[in-house]
Amino acid sequence: MKPATLVAIVAAGGLVALSAGIWVATQWGRGDDPFADCREGVVAGGAGAIGGPFELVLPSGETVTDADVITEPTLLYFGYTFCPDICPLDNIRNADAVDLLAEAGYSATPMMISVDPARDTPEVMGQYAANIHDKMIGLTGSEAQVAQAAKAYRAYYKKNDEDPEFYSVDHSAFTYLVLPGLGFAEFFRRDVTPEQLAERTTCYIDRMGPA
Repeated sequence: MKPATLVAIVAAGGLVALSAGIWVATQWGRGDDPFADCREGVVAGGAGAIGGPFELVLPSGETVTDADVITEPTLLYFGYTFCPDICPLDNIRNADAVDLLAEAGYSATPMMISVDPARDTPEVMGQYAANIHDKMIGLTGSEAQVAQAAKAYRAYYKKNDEDPEFYSVDHSAFTYLVLPGLGFAEFFRRDVTPEQLAERTTCYIDRMGPA
């Protein structure tokens, strides 16, 4: 399997552009990868290269860690509630995949971490998540907490300062599959359909074994 180069898709208002140089995947040997048969690409340098601990805030105001909220296979997305079209479409796609998984007997959780903590208060994140899916978890936090989580997942974001109130935020638009006890497993681009996302996630769940 050839190494894959990952180029972050950046959502800037209603436009999607390629943002080069965010991070580049290197080969993870097939013999070392328990999920090799599930992959369409090669993940950067092993399970520990992407993902890691974070501390963020739930809509209830409770501060939680990644271990507190990633208790089952999770489709994790970095976005923001003022995003006009990219984030809603991606999150709805993820929610549809979770429903398809449920129909097949698999349980998974859609999750979004805000990259706009100034506007995305815990209450705002709770309302947004509830409008997408009844299982969706919306997380926010301080600027430092959000920056740490984004850094762990190599997620890019940048606030545009053209308007102090109605600004946009450029951000990468990958969805990450995170498995409890194992961490990051796979990424999905925007062009993956709910059916494809559910099918590939099923492969990982079937092979993950006990956490």
